[in-house]
Amino acid sequence: MGKTRLEAFSDGVLAIIITIMVLEMKVPHGETMAALWPLLPVFLSYVLSFVYVGIYWNNHHHMLHLAHRVSGGILWANLHLLFWLSLLPFATGWMGENHFSQGPSALYGVVLLMAAVAYWLLQRSIIRSQGEDSPLARAVGGDWKGKLSPVIYAAGIAASFWAAWLSQLFYALAALLWLVPDRRIERVLAGRES
Repeated sequence: MGKTRLEAFSDGVLAIIITIMVLEMKVPHGETMAALWPLLPVFLSYVLSFVYVGIYWNNHHHMLHLAHRVSGGILWANLHLLFWLSLLPFATGWMGENHFSQGPSALYGVVLLMAAVAYWLLQRSIIRSQGEDSPLARAVGGDWKGKLSPVIYAAGIAASFWAAWLSQLFYALAALLWLVPDRRIERVLAGRES
């Protein structure tokens, strides 16, 4: 089966996720800049989640460039990833509305952790389908970022019960780790084109 429908569906779901998140930011009552101040936590949680959705979209795009075909297992693994990402608007809104407090910050970390696990499962499904010598398997290699991210999310979840602001630092750190698209995949793509 070709991968076009998988890419189109995934892109659509990610676009809807971003739309839902921005619609959660309510227009303040008041005409001064001071009226925006109470919305700062909501805005900051939106920015972090927007960055995460962008990271997943970008890396998903790169990863699927190296996939030649999709199987039923890949389709289900992709839906599993989209499920966890679709919970980001809820977790984002709850965290922002409650000023990054303990419970919402922990749930946000759980959603990030499960999305990371789901992404890894999708990656493994593609590699299993295409072989351990496939371009994706060669590009991913040891995947140190993929192994480090869940550890950072788990640390963020644990930190939320001690100091919720610290959990936000862990989540921002993991986002910074992934902000630059995966150069390993770009190198493999460049090698295939030359």
